[in-house]
Amino acid sequence: MLRRSAFYCACLLGLSLAAPAGDHRLSGPYTHDNLSIFLIHGANQPSAKTFLTLQEALDQKKVVVYETGNVNQLAVENFSTEDVYIQSGDIAKGGQQDRVFPDDFLLPSKSGRVPIASFCVEQGRWTRRGSERADRFNASTDAVAMKSLKLAARKKEDQAAVWQEVAMARSQLAQAVEVSAERVGGVASAPLASTSPTSMQLALENKNVTKAAGAYIGELSGIIDGQPDIVGYAFAINGKLNSADVYATHDLFRRMWPKLLKASSIEAVAEKLDKRKSSPPDALAIQAALGDAEHGRESTKDIASRAKVVMRETEKGLLFETRDRDQQGAWLHRSYVMK
Repeated sequence: MLRRSAFYCACLLGLSLAAPAGDHRLSGPYTHDNLSIFLIHGANQPSAKTFLTLQEALDQKKVVVYETGNVNQLAVENFSTEDVYIQSGDIAKGGQQDRVFPDDFLLPSKSGRVPIASFCVEQGRWTRRGSERADRFNASTDAVAMKSLKLAARKKEDQAAVWQEVAMARSQLAQAVEVSAERVGGVASAPLASTSPTSMQLALENKNVTKAAGAYIGELSGIIDGQPDIVGYAFAINGKLNSADVYATHDLFRRMWPKLLKASSIEAVAEKLDKRKSSPPDALAIQAALGDAEHGRESTKDIASRAKVVMRETEKGLLFETRDRDQQGAWLHRSYVMK
């Protein structure tokens, strides 16, 4: 059952890198089972543009993601007059093996074919799967769950580490849904091992996993309704702050929300084996954690096309800030990950 606090947090987030601290506030927590969400409210950044998400662009056949035969590099082309936002953690399904994009990527309109970095999240397959095309990718309906898997791709940039984390995530999910079925006197149908021996994407599509995650999604998806000023969210699992994402516009957050919530819900399912009862962190603790990440040691990375990522790291957390070089370096997305 959804449990919602009745307060709006008047404390400020302190997002000091490019925006006035007073532009953001928290509401929540909104809680279902072991997952608690805080919504982040604020104004649109004045220079921000409108983007299609990768999933929208693929569904509308405005973008093609091509297989190149290189595990760690694909190609992408935008045929439309709209810019497309590809988020770190987006999974491209199809080709000769499913891939994940490690970095945020800004794909301009009429882009031509451009390279994009990738990591394999399906060890072993190197051929067409079913009716899918081997030369391109047909969908991006999911993002990788599990904080450790995200960091293996984005921070470590290590294919072996990504495969290791995929195996661990699949094992954790399999155990969680099997235990969940046993608790209600049932048997988990279509075990992960039989439906997807190595694929992270097919594990996310497994009926047991989607059913378990669906309980969270059904309770929490509507918490943004009637709140037009939301620009992001933070979430805690088993009472511990996990991650937060903040966007430059309300529109981009709302486009990303279904995929974000699903990934958070699946991670909560995987972590549900922890039977300890816990309360969500308070807003001041979240404020302190995010503020700490903003003051870490800095490094930068230029991404093909027009994105630049500034990473800040402390002993407790990381901040990845994506900036748009076409908009005088204005930030578009801030992703906070707690260690």
